[in-house]
Amino acid sequence: MRGRLPLRLKKWMESLPLPLMVAAFLLGNLMAVWFSAVQPSSFYRLPHNYAYKEATAHNGVKLYTMLTVPQNITLKPITSNVTRTSEFGINGGFFWNGDLLSIAVINDQPIKGQPNDYGSGWFNIDVPKGTLVWDEITKDLSVQVVLDASQLRVTDRSHYWAQGGISMSLQKEAEWLQQAELEQLPFYDEARLRSGMVYDDKQRIWLVVTDKPSTAEQFRAAVKETLGPAGIVDGIFLDGDGSSQMQCAQKILRGDSREVYQMLALKNK
Repeated sequence: MRGRLPLRLKKWMESLPLPLMVAAFLLGNLMAVWFSAVQPSSFYRLPHNYAYKEATAHNGVKLYTMLTVPQNITLKPITSNVTRTSEFGINGGFFWNGDLLSIAVINDQPIKGQPNDYGSGWFNIDVPKGTLVWDEITKDLSVQVVLDASQLRVTDRSHYWAQGGISMSLQKEAEWLQQAELEQLPFYDEARLRSGMVYDDKQRIWLVVTDKPSTAEQFRAAVKETLGPAGIVDGIFLDGDGSSQMQCAQKILRGDSREVYQMLALKNK
């Protein structure tokens, strides 16, 4: 946009009488100079490989977010605190004793073992749970409630990734809590650290973490309020409490410093 006027504005100016055309031309050029000098490139597109944002909702919950595109996300097995790795990203799904209790699959391969292995990332253990799925062929994101990766609906099973968690049901105010209870969201009514992953109508991913305890309802409400203007569509709760961890150039959140066994990492920082 630097130094140039939009074509529609230019045509409109050309239709004006000469004195008005001159005045409009001067005003238009002043506007073009202001936009090119003042507005950063992020005003029009995602800067670099991610964008960082902090926002506090009216209920007091402060969210730390990383905005990126699905193509820039990978699911990684780790045995460490996120902040002790070299990666930028946040914690992933639920785990117990090193076994993954949430789906964590890339191209039909669980990230810790083989398909149908317990704890490999193939299953949402115990009951069907909300799983955020990126279909690389159709370039679509969705939340699907499934028990294992074989039930995921994708165009090509060699071109997708899927991260399990618990459904946020962001478009279902009357039903979200019942669904979260069916999916066995831990400690939903207690104040705990929280993390999640949501997507917007531009098919972008928001990685979200808190550094202060909140209930699941308060966290979800803060997500809807602060990210709603971005056009968020749906998302999932990830592991919470001391597992809520983030690392990027702008922020380090260690949770309670515990090890986690899976994270969502940026391919390019």
